[in-house]
Amino acid sequence: MKALLVIDVQNGLVEQGDFSQALTLMEKLIKDFKKDNHPVIFMRHFDENEESPLYKASVGSELHHSLKAYADVVLEKQTPSSFFNTKLAEVLESEGVDHLFISGFNTEFCCMFTAIAAFDRGYKVTFIEDATATVNTDETYEMKGLDIKDFVGTVLHWSEAIEVLDYDEYVEIYK
Repeated sequence: MKALLVIDVQNGLVEQGDFSQALTLMEKLIKDFKKDNHPVIFMRHFDENEESPLYKASVGSELHHSLKAYADVVLEKQTPSSFFNTKLAEVLESEGVDHLFISGFNTEFCCMFTAIAAFDRGYKVTFIEDATATVNTDETYEMKGLDIKDFVGTVLHWSEAIEVLDYDEYVEIYK
């Protein structure tokens, strides 16, 4: 069975830019999975640092209103990997999931770490590149012209371990 993981779509990240296109694609994915009765699991990242936009006791740590209503299962995490010290593996096992689709924030951290961790645990992994987003820019990494989503997608694709698709390719293959 397949499942969709929606990672860290929280106010503290979404409100840092215009992520309307990625959020629209995430919502389309969620609707596809729910229509077919496949699990949709949301992850929430919590930080202990009060300066963080995802500080555990702040509005920033709450799921963003655009997708919050779809969140039937919400798991909490404190590291980039959605598997480390969480109940994700147990939830996936109880649902019989063997194929995990990845979407959410931040492309180069939580989405990538989770995709690699899922592969390491034996899941087939599909990373929906344009249904991920990041608050970081080429300036963050001091790498002029860097397209973070494309770079991460290319690295994961070249690994030949993780399937990387954009939403239209996902529809063509899986719908």
